[in-house]
Amino acid sequence: MKMTKTILWTALTLLSCELQASPDFTKDIAPIFREYCAGCHSGADPDGEFSVETFMSLKGGGESGKAIVDGDVQSSLLMRLVNGEEKPKMPPRREPQLSDAQKALLNDWVKAGARGPKEGEPLTLMTDLNVPEVKSGQGADDAITALELSPDGKTMVVGRYGAVDLLDAKTSKRIKRFEGHPGKVNAAHFSKDGTKLIVASGITGLSGKAVLWEIASGKKLAEFGEGHADVLFDAELSPSGKLIATAGYDRFIRFWNVADGNLIRVIEAHNGAIFDLAFNKDGSILASASGDETSKLWRVSDGERLDTLNQPQAEQFTVLFTPDDKYVLSAGADNRIRMWQLVSRGKPQINPLIHSRFAHEDDILQMATDPKGRWLMTSSADRSLKLWTLPDVGQRRMWDKQPDVAFALSVESSGSAVRLARMNNSMDRIKITPADLKPREIKGRDLAATTVMFDGDLKELSEKEPNNEPGKAQSISLPQVVKGMIGEMDDTDIFAFDAKAGQEWMFDVEAARKKSKLDSKLEILDAKGAPVLQVNLQAVRDSWLTFRGKDSYTAGDFRVHNWREMDLNEYLFVNGEVVKLFLYPRGPDSGFKVYPGFDRRHNYFGTTAKAHPLGQNCFIVQPLAPGTEPVPNGLPVFPIYYENDDESQRRWGNDSQLRLQAPADGRYMVKISDVRGFGGKDFHYTLTARPRTPDFEVKIAGANPKVGAGSGKEFELRVERKDGFEGPIEVVVENLPTGFTSSSPVVIEQGHFKAWGVINAATNAVAPTAEMKGQSRLIAKAMIQGREVSKEIGTFGDIKLEKTPKVTVAILPDGESGRPLVADGKPLELTIHPGETITAVARVQRREFKPRIALGKEDSGRNLPHGVYVDNIGLNGLLIVEGETERQFFITAAKWVPESTRSFHLVAGVEGNQASLPVILHVKHRKDMAEK
Repeated sequence: MKMTKTILWTALTLLSCELQASPDFTKDIAPIFREYCAGCHSGADPDGEFSVETFMSLKGGGESGKAIVDGDVQSSLLMRLVNGEEKPKMPPRREPQLSDAQKALLNDWVKAGARGPKEGEPLTLMTDLNVPEVKSGQGADDAITALELSPDGKTMVVGRYGAVDLLDAKTSKRIKRFEGHPGKVNAAHFSKDGTKLIVASGITGLSGKAVLWEIASGKKLAEFGEGHADVLFDAELSPSGKLIATAGYDRFIRFWNVADGNLIRVIEAHNGAIFDLAFNKDGSILASASGDETSKLWRVSDGERLDTLNQPQAEQFTVLFTPDDKYVLSAGADNRIRMWQLVSRGKPQINPLIHSRFAHEDDILQMATDPKGRWLMTSSADRSLKLWTLPDVGQRRMWDKQPDVAFALSVESSGSAVRLARMNNSMDRIKITPADLKPREIKGRDLAATTVMFDGDLKELSEKEPNNEPGKAQSISLPQVVKGMIGEMDDTDIFAFDAKAGQEWMFDVEAARKKSKLDSKLEILDAKGAPVLQVNLQAVRDSWLTFRGKDSYTAGDFRVHNWREMDLNEYLFVNGEVVKLFLYPRGPDSGFKVYPGFDRRHNYFGTTAKAHPLGQNCFIVQPLAPGTEPVPNGLPVFPIYYENDDESQRRWGNDSQLRLQAPADGRYMVKISDVRGFGGKDFHYTLTARPRTPDFEVKIAGANPKVGAGSGKEFELRVERKDGFEGPIEVVVENLPTGFTSSSPVVIEQGHFKAWGVINAATNAVAPTAEMKGQSRLIAKAMIQGREVSKEIGTFGDIKLEKTPKVTVAILPDGESGRPLVADGKPLELTIHPGETITAVARVQRREFKPRIALGKEDSGRNLPHGVYVDNIGLNGLLIVEGETERQFFITAAKWVPESTRSFHLVAGVEGNQASLPVILHVKHRKDMAEK
């Protein structure tokens, strides 16, 4: 018995000595891995899938299997590589090598069982940074980097370096301090019930940590962040309080169970740092904003990515859901606020971009909404704050020249004020009143146009020199015709006249049309000889030309950066030229079409078309009347004066036309010159100054149609708009032969220059007789200056009936899409809402016709309302391939399209371009969209 006790005591003594001799993991072993291995075997993509970041990953091994076998040096792959017994040697021969003493430590550690950290020590190997101590600047540790009001509004927390203070919301006196946070506190959030506080911080390049506190007791409930290899920028409690999401510089999102502290899921979410997180209202979706220039949406239940909101052009620093859960907002280093409609709730889906606003002159750092979702506050690195109404994201007020950057915002539960904290340790409370949310008053000039009575009588006089200076201007009495000549280099002719406020006058130059060498330019000057301001154009979005340059003629292929943020009918300012967007790009190799959508492009505000190089800056602009104070947004404002080089519709070659609305009673001058500064005896001109007389002229293309029985032929209506007439024009077709019908009336939309209709022949139609030739009539009607103008514009001429063609085309309903209305003997009717896509079916009948049938590309939906288009056509357009007779197609309406009713059709590009029977499309607003 004594012998047994002696042996046992000896064995325990030897074991104790062995344990004492075993190297300490944290002090002896972890530094070796940090120094020699971490460079290649850490991060998101470690070499050989072997990571030394944590003790668990070290013992787990990599793609070659387990790296360490406890107690067996020879069976441990890692040790054989380190000892040079197996290739490739580790570390690689060109890298710093372990000393013999370090190798011995590793061998002894494995031989002793490869024990890990002791209880209470961190499981990560990357727990120390060897960096020099740098003293922070004066007051840097006191800078407020996070702020949030409690749900009841009685308290608030402010985060600083290493600590969070709980303050009385009224007095700002400290109630409690929560200490022990590594590094700068980047986020501090209350739980929904206000009883807990989650705080995110960390040490750059080392680790991130989130701490959950019980507010009443000041007790630390749990720590989260194991596995985050860098600082945390945010930690968010889910609305239910059961989950915590953490993210930061290491690009990973981690979900944690609050009840037991366990890690639930890890998402390798972004290609850049994650700066902000936000749960939606019910906690089913998490949004993340990243330095990789995207914000993303994640399904919380399984980590599935629902959408990547990739329209931003720079780092995104802040993201949130509106309180009604209808929209997602994101902002960052591209100075813009973007709003997407939230549709990807249960499955991955594209969330449409609703608004993009250029908001500040520098990075947008924070956003906050009131609890009812009526407004949004933004703070920027430019030291300004701005207030925006929702959901229109309309700017209402600005507080600029703040003492320092407002790095944190929080809205009071009443929605009547915003608390903010600045980097200089100051805090403030900004009241928000109903008056702040009202659209700002436009104080600029808003003149009603005054009609000048005109009987068509124009008096003529000759130009008299000298009249090349404002003080020597030749007086004329409007209306007037002046015959003159730019007789020498740099000559100008100036004519003075009187006008009343609101009067509209047209100034026409006829020179190039009469074989003159003059390339005329017109300008309007005030009584002192200064240019007269027509309009200010405020840039609201910036861009540039991304493909080739642009000549000074074509209306198509304006390829611009970030075109998805732009909308039809917006004005595009390109180096002094203003055009208007007509049709969206329809594929990867296309750009915008600008008005009129064909032939030479038109210009607006009297500007002149120019050639533009690749990379030329351009801007979406909004017109402001003179005297209107623009809201600063960091983008330029372009003054446009009354001047013109070439007539805006490009009808007159180098001749000019200028439309003036006199801003006030007074004396004005019109100046004519050669745009190149040339002159001579061949530079004669006729200048006509007359009242503005809006008018139109409609012409028909497609007369004398040959219509196949059971089919149709398209006709085109083209309008010339005169003196700025923009209104809609209705064309009615009358007196067609028996058995023939037409899509009548055909409306040329406001501001447009074309429309299309169809003449259809019934299958049992009878050929028109010779007596019927020319009996059809087309009558155009429009309202001009409050009166209806009706004009008979011609006839279809000789309409002939032909046999049924080999191909006929029809439009059919696609199930219940578009809420189809089908009635015998009447056209199919479909309904679409703005922002909606519906489907229909194109069906062809083949009568011994086998080739493929093209139904058009971007123009495939003939005569659809402006802003409604055939979508998803691809590079080949709307096509029915060989052997098939049907094709589903998509019709999309832009979100801004007004209510209207219009007929449209399809045209097959074979067998003489056969057209379908027209379909009536109703654009109707949803009841729940009326307020928007």
